[in-house]
Amino acid sequence: MSALLTIDGLQLRFGERLLLDIERLEIAPASAYVLTGANGSGKSTLLRVLCGLQLANIDAAYWMGKPVSLSPYPALLRDAILYVHQHPVMFSTTVEANVGYGLAARSVGKAALKQRVADAMEWAGITHLHGTKPQHWSGGEKQRVALARARVLRPQLLLLDEPTANLDGPAREQVIGLIPTLLAEGRSVIMACHDRDLISLPGVLRLKLKDGRLAMREPVTRNN
Repeated sequence: MSALLTIDGLQLRFGERLLLDIERLEIAPASAYVLTGANGSGKSTLLRVLCGLQLANIDAAYWMGKPVSLSPYPALLRDAILYVHQHPVMFSTTVEANVGYGLAARSVGKAALKQRVADAMEWAGITHLHGTKPQHWSGGEKQRVALARARVLRPQLLLLDEPTANLDGPAREQVIGLIPTLLAEGRSVIMACHDRDLISLPGVLRLKLKDGRLAMREPVTRNN
């Protein structure tokens, strides 16, 4: 089976500093990865490169085995790869409008949009927010709205930047509980994080950034 995404020879400099110097990054279909590293190591920047928000020098890139260019960023990848910010922007509208924003932008019909939004809200456990606006939502609820807003577009690769940062125990558990369901749907996920519970989810692979270089580590297993 072909890798979902392969990137060879990725380099990114900020002034004189070589922030990223990655020989090869390969992401498999229906797989989960945690991207770890010290603060300032380039985790968020790498995610932004993968979704087209940050330019970098790249020797070659492949999507499902076929060569692609990341500059300009192609429509194929804009549809297939979605980035969820650590502090996602919420529009001052209802939860339904927030979740369905991308579908409306893609001119999905009203009936299909309504059904897909309802399904995504059920999946994310946010149906209780029906008719409410962001000023009334907790941090965990906003994160789940952002995840629903991404999932409803049916991406093949989700990039999550610190998805559990600053969340309390129950909110963290609710967000973490959504990750295995994304894999079960055949999606791949890369999560930049320090959260030990995300790192030790079953089957999750660990990518570690250090001094600009990327290394794969064996999955962390919980002690019984």
